[in-house]
Amino acid sequence: MAQGIKVGDKAPDFTLPSQSGEPVRLYDWLGEGAVVLYFYPKDDTRGCTAEACAFRDSHEVFTDAGAQVIGVSSDSVDRHAAFAGRHSLPFTLLSDEGARVRKAYGVPTTFGLIPGRVTYVIDRQGTVRHLFNSMTGIDRHISEALQVVRQIQAEDLV
Repeated sequence: MAQGIKVGDKAPDFTLPSQSGEPVRLYDWLGEGAVVLYFYPKDDTRGCTAEACAFRDSHEVFTDAGAQVIGVSSDSVDRHAAFAGRHSLPFTLLSDEGARVRKAYGVPTTFGLIPGRVTYVIDRQGTVRHLFNSMTGIDRHISEALQVVRQIQAEDLV
């Protein structure tokens, strides 16, 4: 098990397929601004649907603050495409089948079985500026990430 990425660490770069099947490389997105990278257990479960819809409902606020939202789970590209379509998700979902990226970030499991729910905010230099780990605090994943994104945006304006 990886040690786990902490605030101040360099975010591991990776390339994974999106819900459209296109490869997405994390570091290609960082030049455009901050990235909110959230790992979640599984498409179409109650908590994960609530979290995805909360990010959807705040998506414009994140993009206005110069950040991209990316969701990651071990679900297949096809499952992600159906999930994103069913809930009108305007952001990218990445398929981490085999959990290689999840392990690289050290995202924990609950009871050794359920993949964890962790949100990272990564600045344009690739530094992790914030992380929030909670299976149940769905709203805090969004509110804390947005607070850090706005702080990064203010720093970039200076």
